[in-house]
Parts: sequence; C-alpha cells; structure tokens
Amino acid sequence: MRSHYLFFLLFIFSFKVDAQINPDRISIARDSFGVPHIFAPTDPEVAYGIAWAHAEDDFETLQMVVLSGKAKLGTGLGRKGAEADYVIQLLRCRQTVDEQWNTLSPDFLALIKGYVAGLNAYAKANPSKVKYKKAFPFDEKEYMTAVVFSISLFCGVDAILPQILGGNVATLPGFNTDGSNAFAMNSAKTTTGESFLAINAHQPNTGPVAFYEAHLQSEQGWNMLGGLFPGGCLIFHGTNENLGWAHTVNYQDKIDLYQLKMNPNNNNQYEFDGNWINLEENKARLKVKGIPIRIGKKIWWSKYGPTLKTKNGTFSLRVPALMDIKALEQWYRMNKAKNFTEFYSALRMTSLPMFNITYADRYDTIFYISNGKMPRRNPDTSFHWKSTLPGNTSKTLWTEFKTVNELPQYINPPSGYLFNTNHSPFLATDPKFNLSPKGYDINDGYETYHNNRSQRVTELIKDDKVDYSRFKQIKFDQQLPQQLKYIYGIDSMLNLDTADLSTSPGMWTLIRNFRSWDRKATADSKGAGIFMLMYFYLADKLKGSPPRQITRHEAIGTYQYVYDYMMKYFGTTDLTLGDIQKLVRGDDARPAWGFPDVLTPSFSEPWTNGMRKVTGGDAYICFVRYQKDGNLPLNESVNTFGASMDPASPHFKDQMGMFQAQQTKKMSLDKAEVMRKAERVYHPR
Repeated sequence: MRSHYLFFLLFIFSFKVDAQINPDRISIARDSFGVPHIFAPTDPEVAYGIAWAHAEDDFETLQMVVLSGKAKLGTGLGRKGAEADYVIQLLRCRQTVDEQWNTLSPDFLALIKGYVAGLNAYAKANPSKVKYKKAFPFDEKEYMTAVVFSISLFCGVDAILPQILGGNVATLPGFNTDGSNAFAMNSAKTTTGESFLAINAHQPNTGPVAFYEAHLQSEQGWNMLGGLFPGGCLIFHGTNENLGWAHTVNYQDKIDLYQLKMNPNNNNQYEFDGNWINLEENKARLKVKGIPIRIGKKIWWSKYGPTLKTKNGTFSLRVPALMDIKALEQWYRMNKAKNFTEFYSALRMTSLPMFNITYADRYDTIFYISNGKMPRRNPDTSFHWKSTLPGNTSKTLWTEFKTVNELPQYINPPSGYLFNTNHSPFLATDPKFNLSPKGYDINDGYETYHNNRSQRVTELIKDDKVDYSRFKQIKFDQQLPQQLKYIYGIDSMLNLDTADLSTSPGMWTLIRNFRSWDRKATADSKGAGIFMLMYFYLADKLKGSPPRQITRHEAIGTYQYVYDYMMKYFGTTDLTLGDIQKLVRGDDARPAWGFPDVLTPSFSEPWTNGMRKVTGGDAYICFVRYQKDGNLPLNESVNTFGASMDPASPHFKDQMGMFQAQQTKKMSLDKAEVMRKAERVYHPR
C-alpha cells in the first residue's frame, strides 16, 4: 500500500510541475546557425521550450505529427492521410496508449505534458500558422499515440502491410543499402588517449523523419545536444557532458506474420488450438479532406494482433513495438544517464524496440549493442520465423521478451573500436574480437553480412592508432570497397567484354569513363555518374530477385540504357555525377556527391530534365571528442540544409555549403559560452 501511496504523490507532483511552467523562466538561445539551445529550471519547461522552438522552424511538419495522434491525417492530406489513419486504428495505437498509460513514470508524464503545452501554446499564439484546423488543441495521449505509430513504422509495419495487401508476403534475405553510420574509439585506439564518437544518421533531408538539431539543458541534470525527429521532446541520439551514443537502423526480425486458418462456414472465425475463435471486429472511422461524410472501414484483431482479410487469405501481425509505449521514456533515461552503469540501466527497460546503439563516454568506455525488443520464440525448427507462420496454434504465439543481456553486445574490446553501418552485429570490430553468431538465437534474425560501408571501414581501420583528424576522414570517405557488396553483382559491368557493343563515339566515351573510374562517389567523377544511373536502373529492373551476378545480356542492356538516357537528356555521355545529381533547396540546385552504400551516401529521385534530386542519405553528422582532462566534450556537427524549413529564414540553407564541403560547425554544451555567443535570446511567448 505504501508504494501505491508514493506513486500517487509523485503523480500529483507531476501535475504541479506542469502547472508551474512559466515561459519567462525558459530561454531559447539561437546560435549563429539558428540552432536552438533551450535553458530552463525544470525538464518539463525545457520540453515546452523545444516544442516552441521547433514549431518556429517547422510547424507544418509538427502539425502532421499531431494529426497522426488524432488519426485525422485524412483531414489534412486527403486519401493518403486517410490510409495512414486506417493503419493507426488497425494497429490500435490509441487503445494501447490507454491501456498502458499508468505504466509511464510521473517525471516522464510531466515531460510530455510540458512538450504538449508548449506546442499548444505556440498554436494559440500563432493562429495564422495553423494550417490544419483539426490539429489543435491536442493532448498527451494523442501525442503518445503518434509516438507509438511512428515507432511501429520504424520497426517495419510500413513494409509488411503492402506485402500483405499486394499478395506477396514471403520474405527473402537481402542487403539493405539505406541506413546510418556509427563509430566509437577509446584510448586503446586513439593517439590522444581520448574517446571519439561519430554520430551519422542517413535519413530523408526533409519531412517527418528528418533530423532537427537542438541542445536541451535544465537545472535537473539534463544537458544533451543532438538530433531529434519532428515531435521529439528529447534528443534521440547525441551527447551529454559525460556520454553519448549514435543510432543506426538494424534488421532483426521485429515483426511476425501469421496466416489464419478460417472457418469455411464463418469467415469471422479462425482456428486456434483446435477451437474456432471469433475475430474481434471494429470499424476505423476515417474523415477525408473534401469528402463531407465520415467513412467506416472494418478492422479486425486476433490473438496475434492486427488482422487483414485479403483475397489470398487472412493474415495477422504480431509487433513488439505495439506492446510497450515506454520507448520515449527509455530515451529520456538515456538522455539523463551520467555514466555507463546508468545508461545500461536504461537499456534494461527494453522498451526501445529498434536501433543499434554505439556508445562512448568520458571514462574511456565504448559499447555497442544490437538493440531491440526481441520475443522469446519457440525454438521448434519447423517454424520459419522470417516467413509466414501458422496462425492456428499457441506454439507460435509468443508472450515474453528477452532481457537486454541476451542481445549481441560488446564493451571495451581490446581493439579499441566499435562501429556499425547497418551490417552484422557479429562484424563490429577487429575480427579477432568479434562475437560468434552461434551464441545467439537464430530466430532473432540478426544480420550476418558485410555491406559496402562496413567492408570499406575494415579497409580503413588498420592496426595503428587513429588521431581525431583521421577519425573524421573515415566517416567522410567516399570510396567503395575493393570487393563490392551490393545485392546484385554490378561490378561485373567493369569487366564486360565490349567487343560487340555499339562503336559510336558516345558509347565508347561512356565505357572508357566507367572503366577508368576510381570507385569514388565524388561530384566531379564521370564514372560515379554512370554508376549512379546503373544502380537505380538495375535496382528497379531486378527488384524482388534473389542476390546474384548481373548477366552479360543485362550488362549490355544496362550500358545501352545509360547511353540512351544521357543522350536523351544531356546530348552527351561525358558527364560527371554532379551534372546529373543535385542537392536542391528551394531554387538553389548544386552538384551533389554520393550514391547508396558509400560512407557518404546520397539517395535520389527523378527531378527535372533528366537530373535527379537528392532526397536523403548523409544527413545529421556530429563528432564528439571526450577530453581526458574532464572538461566538457568537444562537439562539431553539420546538418544537410539548416535549422529552419522557412525559405525566408537565413537558416533555411546556411549549412548547405558546409555539408557539401564536408565541413562542420563547433557546438557547445556550456551554457555560459552559448549565451555569450548567441545571436538571439528570448522567451517562448
């Protein structure tokens, strides 16, 4: 009884903290690049401040987050938004939040109350900027609904649903070229005896998962600098005074898919352990912009989870991300950790259901874990957990999760370094000290392969020690490895016998440029331009095919495609990568380096006049140097464009030139220094 009474007092206290938020006690200091540094006495007040500052820079995207929490994206985005609203209701995101609300800690509840209050206050103070009238006001449960939905998408729901609805639910092993980079070194590897950390997210450069940089500091022990997504009330990855971490996407088996055996006499019943059980049936209520009536669409739920009926059968999903709403709270504990013991204690929550974590601190500790909320699955080898499972037996219905200690992880390997580029957790350091996959559950689906980026890192990191300049050069490397690791053997194009190819001058120029290519993804490279067009052509043409080498016939056809493309749009084959691929911000288009799966990647899409526009890739970059003398860490960073999404702002693209030149700006965790150099300091009102 006493513990319940203490919880009640803490819960009441959280409301007192919320009620005491005073904008005059919150300072937003904008540095010379417009990055917000939020200072306030309490954590909820800091959350209020970051909500306000982020709204000043990207209010339209934040309104999308709010609408998702209300399942009202259809009112703003029309049919596409309504599709997302359907998924939010299919997944029972709000119901899960309601059921687990009381599992959230009082101090975290106070934090999200502060954030929601800040965003509501901004909307109230700026009614002309409220583009979507259904967005405000919104509340804390709607906020957490948006969080649960976003995290489920990161765990693969967005990929599996189209497979089910499209009638293609079997999965094949493959190599994903999207992702991020993370590097950590300690005194065993660095020439200075310091620890280094590189945080390098590969994300879209705009939109709901583009990183926004901020610095959050309270008088309650919170002082964190790094990146967050729109709607984030804290830092997702970055550094505080003592420690920091970088996230990269991992590809463990985070979702299980089941085909239900339906009753031939009742299509709302499925078999389970020899009995017919009724599907739970409900209706998704959808409001679509431009349609005056509300649309109802049936949704179902089985013992496994959200369920879809298709012409190919009835399928259910089981998603760990939908079973725990405390992911943000775990991030909050990670933000405020003072040492590795406290950080690892936060990881024990196992509420963050995805992301590799690469860690370094001022105490010379480095650490890596392939993090996830991993089910304790039936070891019966007759079940193929990476494919479609039988949904008629309790043998496939897992109900427990593994502890953090059971996940692949390293701490202070003798090599002195750890890294991840979305590749195997069993290839994270020097081969002498790598973990063996034999020690881990094969049903967890851990990656076992190198990709191009990880292969290149193994070429770059030698036995000698690394200084800080060299550490940064590794991250900024633009070279493909000697042995390519793309899912399709595109390297065979370099060795193709071209005796029977067209002998037109343009074709021979193209072949000569490609064969003389140094395999670097620089903007001034002619070979890189050819390779980029080849890559996207083959990725589209061979999509869904198992890994294999390109045939001679395919290689000749690919050369011909690139030749025809260049001649059609540019009238010449003597082109560089930067001639074809552009980094675009407003009406400013600049030659862009990079292509998928180099350490400095670019992902692009067709744009105009045959050119391609970069949509993401190398994005938020932060280097941290933990000093031996105990002083605050030295930080430097760069984001793709700038702090603001407003074309009228001086910070709309003021980092664009630095980003292209692979340069960084200095950042500080020292409040006195920030305030002394700030170009503007104000209160959120």
